[in-house]
Amino acid sequence: MTIGEFFMLLLVAGICGALGQALSGFSRGGCVISIVLGFIGALLGTWLARLMGLPEVFALRLGDTTFPVVWSIIGAALFTGVLGLLTRRRVKT
Repeated sequence: MTIGEFFMLLLVAGICGALGQALSGFSRGGCVISIVLGFIGALLGTWLARLMGLPEVFALRLGDTTFPVVWSIIGAALFTGVLGLLTRRRVKT
């Protein structure tokens, strides 16, 4: 994997993480958090898809690495949705 492919992978993960946050309606953090959520979403989404026997819908191939875009967005949305339910919102008075 070249350095250019690595940065493209980070960019795709960041976009997927940001879309997952937007779908769930819970957003905390900036670009780095979106990248981390994109990778967590890819792991979670791919794992859930394999459990249910679903095919890989859209995967982006960067060099020798394949990134599951759709499952990353779905996994990030599920993960941030659960985080949103578990964390309390602070009410300012």
